[in-house]
Amino acid sequence: MTREMLVSAYRGYIDCLNRQDWNELRRFVHDDVRYNGIEVGLSGYRTMLEGDFRAIPDLRFRIELLIADPPHIASRLRFDCTPIGTLFDLPVNGRWVQFDENVFYEFAGGRIEKVWSIIDKATVARQLECAM
Repeated sequence: MTREMLVSAYRGYIDCLNRQDWNELRRFVHDDVRYNGIEVGLSGYRTMLEGDFRAIPDLRFRIELLIADPPHIASRLRFDCTPIGTLFDLPVNGRWVQFDENVFYEFAGGRIEKVWSIIDKATVARQLECAM
């Protein structure tokens, strides 16, 4: 894939997530996708994402930074949301929080095959401490 094709595919993937179009997910994600070194497969990956949207009904993926070096994408995603219940083992309970995810993807055959994700959980904890 060229850089432009890779960026276009990634933006399509983010749009797919934001629309929660789970039937289209396979267009962007490999059947044998690995998440943080563990093979979860497409169905496990979809289940994880569906759970994220249940826990965070107003979840929206927003690209803050995007770097493409085929076959890899590095992205910083920004989230402004109001999770219900707990998030990252923290009692958010419907309060508004903002946090970032730094995520790296490896594409194979035009689809995401590997994902490495680090979420800034400490920022959520600080926001909750300030709100108390």
